Amino acid sequence: MKRSFNRTQIAAFRLARHHLVDQSQAALIPICQNICGFQAQLMSAAEMAIWARAHHLTREDIHSALWKRRLLVKTSCMRQTLHLIPAADFAIYINALKKSRLEALMRIMSKFGITQRDVDALNQLIMDALSDGPKTQRQLGEQIKPAVGNNLRTWMETAWGIQTFRAALVEGSICYGPNHGKGATFVRVDHWLPKQKDVTEQKAKQILLRRYLRAYGPATVHDFAKWAGFPMKEARAVWTSLDEELVEIMVEDKKTFILREDQDELGNSHLKGKIVRLLPNFDSYLLGHADRDHLVSTQYYKRVYRNQGWISPVILLNGRVIGTWSNKRRPNMLSLEIEPFETFSKNTHIQIEEEATSLANFLGTSWEISFSK
Repeated sequence: MKRSFNRTQIAAFRLARHHLVDQSQAALIPICQNICGFQAQLMSAAEMAIWARAHHLTREDIHSALWKRRLLVKTSCMRQTLHLIPAADFAIYINALKKSRLEALMRIMSKFGITQRDVDALNQLIMDALSDGPKTQRQLGEQIKPAVGNNLRTWMETAWGIQTFRAALVEGSICYGPNHGKGATFVRVDHWLPKQKDVTEQKAKQILLRRYLRAYGPATVHDFAKWAGFPMKEARAVWTSLDEELVEIMVEDKKTFILREDQDELGNSHLKGKIVRLLPNFDSYLLGHADRDHLVSTQYYKRVYRNQGWISPVILLNGRVIGTWSNKRRPNMLSLEIEPFETFSKNTHIQIEEEATSLANFLGTSWEISFSK
């Protein structure tokens, strides 16, 4: 007989796995590894996502890990979006995601008459151009454009700028380097990161699935496919390969799966009091599942998951969204505006203000807060 679990247990399990219960213990790199990276198309949001899980860390700690110690790396991975991932795991993410991403990219580039041979030549030009150090997208484009053929030149002039370098990013030849002024740079991975351990595509996919389920389980293969950006056929193949490690459970009459080794911990999970957290735009906790009714009520869904893939900053109570928030930065002042979905209790108000105090300390500023009615 399948074991059955309720949503309170599920929320307690996921909050703990996402380091949203105790915010003062874990180190930066284990947190990043445990939640499968921080989405980072907005670097400020990625920094606040780290703060949300580790109030003891500073922005300097993050910048040092990313640009000085190089323990974190910024690159494109799940869902073709920028992430911060542990540098030691770089090959795992690249090898797990590379095949389907390259196939999707080549389908688009082939419409411009571009072949795999053309792409290989382009990537070599990029690598050669980066041999003497980091370059911005503009600098790199200006250097390689005169050396490419007509089809690639048309592609570079037509496609969105980053697409010129997408194949090299997907293949793991380059990643993002430190900013040059306000512009991001690219660097050669073999110049920037330590030598990576060899990992096969299949093993990398299995590692990725295990880590996904540890952080986001219980889940379905459809959830995994949406989270990773895999076609369903590819997601099912890796899912099936771990059949013996998975166990089917029931979550309020819905069939779902978890790692067999996590079943007892899930059964023993419970919330101790009310846990209120401020999560930033695109927080990883909000991105793990195709069906999100466990996170937000239908009538408020569009206030969280907005048009063009934009995800609002949210207020989380015991793992469920109870409102959104926004902030404006002025010299020496952080202004927070809280938009509740329903009336907050006095205790919830107090916990939000405690979170606001911590966030302002993290950003090195004073703060003020207002609550919309």
